[in-house]
Amino acid sequence: MSRLTTLQAIEKERVIAVVRLDDAANLPAVVEALAAGGVRLIEITLTMRGALDALARLAAAELAVVGAGSVLDAETARLAILSGAKFVVSPLFSRRALELCHSYDVAAVPGAYTPTEVVRAWQAGADLVKLFPAGGLGPRYLRDLREPLPGLRLVPTGGISAENAAEFLAAGAFAVGVGGALVERDAVARADFGRITERARRLTAAVRAASGGV
Repeated sequence: MSRLTTLQAIEKERVIAVVRLDDAANLPAVVEALAAGGVRLIEITLTMRGALDALARLAAAELAVVGAGSVLDAETARLAILSGAKFVVSPLFSRRALELCHSYDVAAVPGAYTPTEVVRAWQAGADLVKLFPAGGLGPRYLRDLREPLPGLRLVPTGGISAENAAEFLAAGAFAVGVGGALVERDAVARADFGRITERARRLTAAVRAASGGV
């Protein structure tokens, strides 16, 4: 999958599940539950024990388009890409990591918060910019930011749920990243994967409504 194909998939689906657990033991079941609910773009955060091995297995299974999150430097980005990541997400901006991703034709999604940080990442060639943490900023911030910079492709993450995803998309988000509101640690601990599927369905329904039912 090329960088362009990945971006087209993100533009179509408009939601990325951000999965952050203590370890990767339950990742296959979580990804299956998300896919059953219609969420097929999965960011696997590398803060989990065993994340890279799990990423490789999930990428090979092709149940979802999987990317790597919490990537802080170019070397970690390389390891994630070699493990099968189709997009690389960071809470911050690293020019070396971005360039490394592009050398492998993989989408780079650095993080930013202020207008200056967002523009710096965008001008460096970021495919998308992760607006993080977005919950405290709200949709109005995103809308105001895009008024003078309409070309920005932003992915607000942090504090996003089925209840407010449509507002962020209406404000001009390219897609949204949804973590704890979608993959609850308690549900995973109880092996209640049906709850994850249910929440994924609610989220995808909200996203479809925001996209005009497409």
